[in-house]
Amino acid sequence: QVHLVESGGGLAQPGGSLKLSCSASRSIATIYAIGWYRQLPGKQRELVAGFINNGSPKYADSVKGRFTLSRDNAENMVHLQMNSLKPEDTAVYYCNAFDPSIGPEGMIYWGEGTLVTVSS
Repeated sequence: QVHLVESGGGLAQPGGSLKLSCSASRSIATIYAIGWYRQLPGKQRELVAGFINNGSPKYADSVKGRFTLSRDNAENMVHLQMNSLKPEDTAVYYCNAFDPSIGPEGMIYWGEGTLVTVSS
């Protein structure tokens, strides 16, 4: 199992920056997939950025060139640096992890979420 705790959400102006952090309760090097999703008001949760099998980060088209995903294996943390923020980035951001070794279909873990509001 893995417990995920997000931090770093808040209010930013358009064009501004925020950094989100996700702390995991166990070694992230052993987690098959870890990253960030977001849920915009009235919409389904969507992938923002993530690592799969310790590979290079993958990004949603909407955030490419603006967001940067990084990892700190020593601290078991994943960070999402968000630059050039837009009002449409306003959402609740969730840290997510997937472990395919648990059960027949694997296990998905979610943090409680952190609110990001982009507004002037």
